[in-house]
Amino acid sequence: MDDPVESARHFYAEELCRINRISSPAILRAFSTVPRERFVGPGPWMIQTGGTELFTESADPRALYRDALIVLDAAKRLNNGQPSLWAFHLSLLDVHAGDHILHLGCGTGYYSAILAELTGPHGKVVAVEIDEALAARARIALEPWPQVAVTHADGAQGPFDPANVIVVSAGATHPLPAWLAALKPEGKLLFPLTSTRGPGTMAYLTRKSANLFAAMLCGSVFFVDFEGAREPAIGDELARALKRDQGAGVRSLRCDAHEQNESCWLHGNGWCFSRRAAIPAQPA
Repeated sequence: MDDPVESARHFYAEELCRINRISSPAILRAFSTVPRERFVGPGPWMIQTGGTELFTESADPRALYRDALIVLDAAKRLNNGQPSLWAFHLSLLDVHAGDHILHLGCGTGYYSAILAELTGPHGKVVAVEIDEALAARARIALEPWPQVAVTHADGAQGPFDPANVIVVSAGATHPLPAWLAALKPEGKLLFPLTSTRGPGTMAYLTRKSANLFAAMLCGSVFFVDFEGAREPAIGDELARALKRDQGAGVRSLRCDAHEQNESCWLHGNGWCFSRRAAIPAQPA
């Protein structure tokens, strides 16, 4: 490649795939294509890496193509997200071309653009952001992707149009009914499940029936809180559950009425992360 910025972007994408053992050509292509500099404002930029903060030496976009957080608003603790974390989890999510995607907490839109590349020109991404200024920035930055519509709204509130994929970019203590209701059959939800203290985890849900979802909890993550998707009491119980086994035994999310029992990993009001397999009941 003759363009040094494009070369840096491609090398960055290759490194994200290499360190995460990602074999998906779609993930490689998306991270190689989307210019991160469109979404982080003018440089120099504050970068968070390895527990330290530093400013780039210049406004050269090549400085952005590293596996580091780019600060968007230090006062609000907002950043552009860890590329390796999102590359890994989006590869597991396995977005298909033509999918209808709901992205909640889109920030300035970088990962909305990645999702747009994954679903392609015949797909659709609805990017929702509660912060009006960030939504305005995202709307401008995402203009090259006509399949993306940016909405200034509260992502904790519904109803939402039916979606094949829902991606949430801030931490919740539990899945919200509005998110679950929007999932199509076999639709997938990815969200950070985070407690009141300590690390959280990423939750993957796949709808199997009206009240049953296959579930997997994976990894250790830290995220800012998703406003409207947190209850302190649940967060305390979640912290204890994660400390016990990091969610290794979770296999389903049940939304049917049942008494708490030994199969319940984290039992809530109208939902339960369960150790039972997600096997829909057969009609009589």
